[in-house]
Amino acid sequence: MKIRTAEFVMSNSNVINAPKDRIPEYAFIGRSNVGKSSLINMLMERKDLAKTSGKPGKTQLINHFKINDEWFLVDLPGYGYAQISKKKRVIFQYFIENYFKEREQLVCTFVLIDSRHDPQQIDLDFMQFLGENQIPFCLVFTKSDKLGSSKLNKQITSYKKKLLDTWETLPMTFLTSSINNLGRKEFLDFIDGVNQDVAKDFK
Repeated sequence: MKIRTAEFVMSNSNVINAPKDRIPEYAFIGRSNVGKSSLINMLMERKDLAKTSGKPGKTQLINHFKINDEWFLVDLPGYGYAQISKKKRVIFQYFIENYFKEREQLVCTFVLIDSRHDPQQIDLDFMQFLGENQIPFCLVFTKSDKLGSSKLNKQITSYKKKLLDTWETLPMTFLTSSINNLGRKEFLDFIDGVNQDVAKDFK
């Protein structure tokens, strides 16, 4: 897939106000500071489509970007540690949960995981939520350039083994790096394939 256009459409905190276009939608979410904005910018070949920040919790709304006038990329607030108030965390949890349960256009969620870290309970709990609500998802390991190939393979193998304690089958996984574009082609080819598979559902 070639990215011809990537246009910011809107930010909001209520799924009811999300775009009404009947096109496939892909959500990006992960713990705060997982490298989500950098990954999105790498995939879209834009420097600042998604706003990056050294401060966790920068994204605080549901952000829709229309790609090639064919599908939506949705940048969601990170979960886990962030320098925001407890009240705001509750609000985030509420509207994120509503988004996943109510957004009919959503065809796949990309759950971002920092490849340097061992499995975190908050990530496992979120995947459980997606599974219980029958929401398709893929695992995206970010910052893969930070580890040597041997250590990286060991981390990924360990993570998958942990998931098999709960899951009968593993979700599709991607290894990515916003520094060297690792995984970009595989990622976009996957989206392209899903778009073709679900095209009839959006006519």
